[in-house]
Amino acid sequence: MSDEIGDASRVSGLIGLFYEAAMDGGLWRSAAERIAETLGSSSAVLKLHKPGDEVQLLQSTSNLVVSAREQEWADEWHRNDLWVARSIGAGLARIVTDEDLVTRAEQERSGFYQEWLPRLGIHHMIGAVFSAADGATGVLGVHRPRGAGAYGALERRQAALVLPHLQRALRLGQRLAVLSRTEAATLAALDLLAAGVVLLDETGRLVHANQAGEALLRDNSELALVHGRLALRRPALHDRFLALLRAAASVARGGVTRARAAMSVPRARRMPLSLEIAPLRAPALEHAARGATVLVFLSDPEAPIGVTRLRELFGLTRTEAAVAEALARGASPETIAAEMGVGLATVRTHLKRILAKTGAHRQAEAAALLARSVSTRGDH
Repeated sequence: MSDEIGDASRVSGLIGLFYEAAMDGGLWRSAAERIAETLGSSSAVLKLHKPGDEVQLLQSTSNLVVSAREQEWADEWHRNDLWVARSIGAGLARIVTDEDLVTRAEQERSGFYQEWLPRLGIHHMIGAVFSAADGATGVLGVHRPRGAGAYGALERRQAALVLPHLQRALRLGQRLAVLSRTEAATLAALDLLAAGVVLLDETGRLVHANQAGEALLRDNSELALVHGRLALRRPALHDRFLALLRAAASVARGGVTRARAAMSVPRARRMPLSLEIAPLRAPALEHAARGATVLVFLSDPEAPIGVTRLRELFGLTRTEAAVAEALARGASPETIAAEMGVGLATVRTHLKRILAKTGAHRQAEAAALLARSVSTRGDH
């Protein structure tokens, strides 16, 4: 009885490891060792056989690792794995042993048995093949040496208990990996934007801010984080902001109202900040699951224009880019000449070249183009 309890405990612990590994991919490194231990075996392997004869080893016990000079030879045997080919014929998700798949006569004449398996100390096998993502076939193989004895009914029951959980955990891990990459790409893209972007929950609690958003929150006294929540210093403006925030959160929850709204935040002796509030409808973002329901876009009309980006976008020289940057922030030719310490005629010459390179026909048109080219704002 104690042996049965111990076996059940090991199987339960292995299943728990699978789901923990789905959440933390680093834990898969110990999965093969635990599988072999649970099934009283010396080695185990998890791999994918993909369309086009590609084989991807996911995890294996350390005693199945071959040297670099043997890798090409090992890859060839993995592509021509007799057990995998026979297991597919026996049916997906069916627990099989080597005795189900090959006869003793086949063992005696098979290079798979005579060349590959002895190199790894393998003779007996229990495992299964199963459907995996993107048309691949997943493979679980667990092994013993010749003298350890064939697999019996107990190991079949254990493998049958383990296999469906292994399949689910692998699918879950793949899905979470996709979501993680999606979130990482999304947040990286937000950091490339010149506009400040902050993600809030419906109470105004800050969930995430991109780099520009962090800078705007840090450098503008009109904005503040109070107990972790975005606040506007002026009470009347803050009340309006909260109303817009609640409306956007209602839309994010499925309510019907105006999806986006904007407001201006005056600043002393400076041009006002612009805030645009929009509901977040992005279930692929992990942040959404953690409660972020509202996006707030913060725009500072006095933010510097990236001179490097201007040069890259329009092929401007350094001096032309400096003139273009000043033009984009609204400076007149006279002001630009004074700031740069050059004559007005020199500035006008640079302006003509800027018009030609940007395709604009008038100074105002060029200024608008330069100011609205999002890629020009901030030298990331």
